[in-house]
Amino acid sequence: MKQTRGVNIVAAIVLVASLAGGVTVLNAIDRMQVPVMTQQLLYIRSPKVLRRLSLGYTGLLADIYWTRAVQYFGLQHHRGSGDFRLLAPLLQVTTELDPHMLPPYQFGANFLGPKPPNGAGLPGDALALLNYGIEQNPDQWRLYYNLGFLYYTEFKDYPKAADAFERGSKLPVTNKYMPILAARMAQQGGEFETARILWYSTLQSTNESAIRENAVYHLKALQVDEEVTQLEGVVARYRQQTGRLPASMSDIERAGFIHGTPMDPDGHPYKLMPDGRIEVQDPKDLYFITKGLPPGMESPLPKPGPPPKS
Repeated sequence: MKQTRGVNIVAAIVLVASLAGGVTVLNAIDRMQVPVMTQQLLYIRSPKVLRRLSLGYTGLLADIYWTRAVQYFGLQHHRGSGDFRLLAPLLQVTTELDPHMLPPYQFGANFLGPKPPNGAGLPGDALALLNYGIEQNPDQWRLYYNLGFLYYTEFKDYPKAADAFERGSKLPVTNKYMPILAARMAQQGGEFETARILWYSTLQSTNESAIRENAVYHLKALQVDEEVTQLEGVVARYRQQTGRLPASMSDIERAGFIHGTPMDPDGHPYKLMPDGRIEVQDPKDLYFITKGLPPGMESPLPKPGPPPKS
């Protein structure tokens, strides 16, 4: 009896010491002002090793690695760095420690695939992460949505995107947009309305602030791209009808092609250029747009914000 009690006391002391040591190490890491490459060496990347070290607290360790993944991405984005090589391993470790934690899969779908500086440029890693997530959580419609989204945005593989949305639409609990997206992908993938539904669904299905902000930027960009395309089509019809280019938006309105002054999502009137092109007034404030830019200007990306707080 005394021997058993002694073993229990020793085990308790070891557990407390391990937890205290872990907290001390994590605090020391947070205080270290070292280059990112040095920080990368501080993370143990083997889930098997981490499971042994966790003494059964794998859920807690998964939370820690998930927090580190978000902090790492935020810090790199804040620095304007295109080096996100640690993001995939951090998300992989997180999900292997806790396969049923859903936010890391969604975060990976949105930020592993896109090219730097807005993402890691690793669509293959994002695909592997989502397939693992679906294998572990086959009843979660959001993972099928993320998979279809990834196939659509990064791989331009509309049949596989349609298949992912269709599989998700058949789950007992799903999203009303899933069958619509499956049908649209099966028909043709590159429509403005299809992309709008995708980003709107993303906005509605997550509480992650970075993902929601990203969705809002893309929704505004889609609005600009669609409206500029429509307005330039109107200019072409005006020219075909009158034999000349309009001198102003008022000319187009008097001809009955538009009603009122067309405005971009920020409330600024679109500009009609002498050669018939349509431009936005402040292109640097409308991220991800591909239409309405001055000649030679690339699509603007969001300005790096402050890194997430620990």
